[in-house]
Amino acid sequence: MADWELRPASAADVDAVAELRAVVLRADLERLGRYDEQRVRQRLRDGFAPAYTWVVEVDAAFAGCVALRPDADAHWLEHFYLTPRLQGSGIGTAVLRELLDRCDSAGTRVRLNVLRGSPARRLYERHGFTVDTEDPVDVFMVREPRAITAEVPTMSM
Repeated sequence: MADWELRPASAADVDAVAELRAVVLRADLERLGRYDEQRVRQRLRDGFAPAYTWVVEVDAAFAGCVALRPDADAHWLEHFYLTPRLQGSGIGTAVLRELLDRCDSAGTRVRLNVLRGSPARRLYERHGFTVDTEDPVDVFMVREPRAITAEVPTMSM
């Protein structure tokens, strides 16, 4: 796995994130009959909140993004996109694990929605997300916080 890091997003990142979203979601949106070249970018622009968003960088270059937006009873995991050439490399899993560890430490539930039929659903299920509700386009998932347990050293005799 390549070295990666998260940096806080800024308003200047919106176009790169909107373009990545259009690339990453295209196949699933087309399969669902929902792809619109302008709308896929505009929806991101309309909901982009740099205060809750991080940019994933690999070798100091833009490689993806993720948002964790607080809401009444949970944080919403949103806009989690990784450039296609890095998908399957373990970076997405590592980023997700870091964010979930933060939420577990704070005792925070996490919610998300994923497009029906998206392979990303398997990633979320592996990390403890379960289906809350679904509609013809989206699957809404939730993950309760996990208890943080300190590792207890074992003594050998």
